[in-house]
Order: sequence, then structure tokens, then C-alpha cells
Amino acid sequence: MTAGKTPVVEKPEQIAAELRLQIISGELTDGTALGREPDLVARFEVSRPSLREALRILETEGLIEVVRGVRGGIFVRSPDERMTARTAAMLLRSQNVSLADVFEARYLLEPPAARAIAAGSRRRRAAVSQLTSLIAREEQVLDDHTEFGLANHAFHEALVALAGNQTLSIVAGTLDKVLASALIAVSRADKELTAAATRQRDLRSQVRLVEFLDAGDADGAEKHWRAHMRYLARNMARAAATTLVELMP
Repeated sequence: MTAGKTPVVEKPEQIAAELRLQIISGELTDGTALGREPDLVARFEVSRPSLREALRILETEGLIEVVRGVRGGIFVRSPDERMTARTAAMLLRSQNVSLADVFEARYLLEPPAARAIAAGSRRRRAAVSQLTSLIAREEQVLDDHTEFGLANHAFHEALVALAGNQTLSIVAGTLDKVLASALIAVSRADKELTAAATRQRDLRSQVRLVEFLDAGDADGAEKHWRAHMRYLARNMARAAATTLVELMP
């Protein structure tokens, strides 16, 4: 590129940038039909190849879905953690990162979240109520390993979300999506992780955490949950130390 000259942006990139901004700003919501190719060619005053290149860019980014057939069309797909998780999973797999390592990263986020909930008097009561309901759900499915795993996962996910920090919640949500299917599969293969006593221990620890939260004891909540997460991380390190992160479908 010649010094001092503004780089030329190709037409497909301009179209992709315009539509991308409308999607991430919320102007175009999830499921919105953008129209068919002839409509968009006329709207942007471009050739069909240029339009298709722009759509290819957005489809690769996961921001649109192109549906073929009589009832097909081009539909908006709003960004979510699954989109980021696919990229994260590919990066982790390319670097031979073990599932145990991802588990540990996920667990490191929760003790500070517990502290934040306990210290936040305005949202603490609502958080205690929601977490108590999730514990009740776990108790209902205690004898079903798969259902308990899903309910238990929901408790951990809610704990971070209830801390009130959106960035932390997005990071945790991305890791959750990477781990979602692997968590149950790995634990099923380990007898200690599938034992009823292990599930009961998890529940007791969760109940104790909620007691700290309800009392507004930030130090106690963080200390207790850090010990619990360390226990879980050790178990997962044993069960998944050599299992690489699987690419998401």
C-alpha cells in the first residue's frame, strides 16, 4: 500500500460491515429475514458475486444463515456464546489443551462471583432464591446421573451470571458451551464422579454456599466455594487430564 493513501475497502466487505453493524447493534434481530438475493442485489446495487461474497463473510462469522429452497432466504443469527465457543474450542484443540485445564479455568471464575453476590445486598436475596430453586431441582433428579449433571451445570452457570458482571458472564458462558457435552461424558467414565455420594457432597456444599450468601458473608462464601472448586478441579484433573477439547458440532 502506498504511504498516505487510504486503503480501498472492497464492496463485499462494505456490505458485510453494514449488515454486521445492524446485527450487533440490535437493529436486525435474531430470525429477521434479510430477503432473497435479487432483493439484496438491488438494495446494495452490486453484482450477484459481490453480494454472495458479503454473505459468505457473514455466514462464516455465524451472523446469518442462508436457507435454500422454496421457503428459504437469508436470516439473521444474533451473536451468542456458542459462536465464541466454536472459535475457542478450535484454538484450544489446536494447542492440545486438556479438558482438565478448561475445567480449572471455569472453576477459577466462581469464587469471586460468590463474593460479589454476598457483598451485593440489593441482588443478594433474589440470587439466594434462584440458587435455592436450582438446588431443589438437583435434589429431584439426584438418582439420574445425566439429569443431575445438567441441573448441576445450571447451578454453576447461574452463580456466575448472578454476580452481575456481564463480561465475566460471557467468558463463563463461552467456557460452559465448550464443556457442556464433555462434562457429563467424562464424569460418566469415572466411578467416583458418578457415585451418589459425590452428588450428595456437591449438594451439601451448594447448600452451605447459599447460607453464606444469605448471611452476606463475602469472605466465607468465597473461601468455601474456592475449596469446593479446588476439590472439583482435582477430580476433573484425574478424569480428563489427557482428554483434549473436542470441536463443537
